[in-house]
Amino acid sequence: MSTPADPTVQQLFDLTGKRALITGASGYLGTAMARALAEAGAVVVTASRDQERAAQSAAALPAVSGGRHVGVALDQLDETSMEAGYQAALDLVGGIDILVNNGQSGPSHDLTDVTPEQFQRQLANAAGYFHLARLVRNDLARRKAAGSVIMIGSMYGVVGSYPEAYESICSASPVAYHALKGGIIHMTRHLAVYWAEDDVRVNCLSPGPFPNPAKVPAGLEDRLIAKSPLRRMGRPHELKGAVVFLASDASSYVTGQNLLVDGGWTAW
Repeated sequence: MSTPADPTVQQLFDLTGKRALITGASGYLGTAMARALAEAGAVVVTASRDQERAAQSAAALPAVSGGRHVGVALDQLDETSMEAGYQAALDLVGGIDILVNNGQSGPSHDLTDVTPEQFQRQLANAAGYFHLARLVRNDLARRKAAGSVIMIGSMYGVVGSYPEAYESICSASPVAYHALKGGIIHMTRHLAVYWAEDDVRVNCLSPGPFPNPAKVPAGLEDRLIAKSPLRRMGRPHELKGAVVFLASDASSYVTGQNLLVDGGWTAW
């Protein structure tokens, strides 16, 4: 009796036949990650709070065999919207094998002026991540199918920020954002151990400094560069390999982990 050959690297990273849902797909980093999933062969459901932006994101992706990319309206801060958006995704593509919880919304007030209400609104993103992940996990368990859930964290869920990087330029990195991302990283570990028996892997991808050039205050990027071992900011395409790795069989024995793509920021 012959032994099956081990899969090749190309086969391990191939997402052909998989269906992926990514929230915040029209954003600065979401656009690159959605494209990465499509380039690896997955049919991608792009989710945004705005249906038109979701549809435009889907239309911009490279075509794949076995289906077409589609967009759905989904707000991770609204339970009804999440459930309706997820059901729309199921109706359009038949099932979800990969979830990338990337959408994020909330006030940017720092520790000097954030109110308890604003703090709680930022943390509501974690509840949304969990609810959507559970919808996907429950559907995978019902179908007896393996799947991958990818939470998007941040280097700021692991380390504090440097006060001098923001001083006199803009507000400090929001304390509620740090609490949110730290919670998402630990939630990843918790869900991974409980959902392993369902063959649903849960991992976190934590970007480092990837400021949007259109939004970063003047002077801030230079200060951040000074704190980075690689002495530059990240570029959106540099998340593509990481998200495909976590979504694919290339990481089939990886769960409960937080993969930092931060130019060495947290290595100091």
